[in-house]
Formats: sequence, structure tokens, C-alpha cells
Amino acid sequence: MRCVIARFPFELTKNGVLETMKGVKPEAVTGESVIIGRRHYPVKQVGQVITRQDRRDFSAAEVLRAMARLGFTCRTLPAAEPVRVLSPLQEASAMLGTPMAV
Repeated sequence: MRCVIARFPFELTKNGVLETMKGVKPEAVTGESVIIGRRHYPVKQVGQVITRQDRRDFSAAEVLRAMARLGFTCRTLPAAEPVRVLSPLQEASAMLGTPMAV
């Protein structure tokens, strides 16, 4: 399959990615990841190994899109929960705590 990563075309296959990543020790996953074989790899590590380019040259989205099209399971960051904004009165109340039952 033809993919464009960091403005360069690459001809990638699922077997080719599996062979390339064989023997590569996965780094700690802190963001988006790709499951290759039974291992979870950070997306940027996969992109660096496959393209032989610096991680700053491509985005995680480019690699995620390519890996998903090849049939790999990709994990993205969970959506952030909305932050509840308290009014000044609610904030003061929370700081004082709740009254104790006597």
C-alpha cells in the first residue's frame, strides 16, 4: 500500500511492517500506540523505524492512519473529561468542607 508520511511516499505492507519491527524493543507508551504482534509500540517509534526518519519530521496522525489502513490495531489518547468550573461561592464552600453531624 502506498502511504505518504512526512511528504515522502512509502510502499508499506503488513508483512513488511511485521518484519521491520521484529526484534525492536517497545518503548514506554505514553500516548497513541500501535499493536504489532502482541506488543504495544508508541506511534512515533513505529514511524521512526519504518521510515528511518527523525520523529520530528512526521506527525503521529500520519503513522496512525497508515497503520490502521494496513490492518493494525491503533489506540489513541482517551478524550479528556470536561473540567467543572466552580463559582467563587462553591469554591469557598469546598475549601471549608462539609459540616460535621453532632
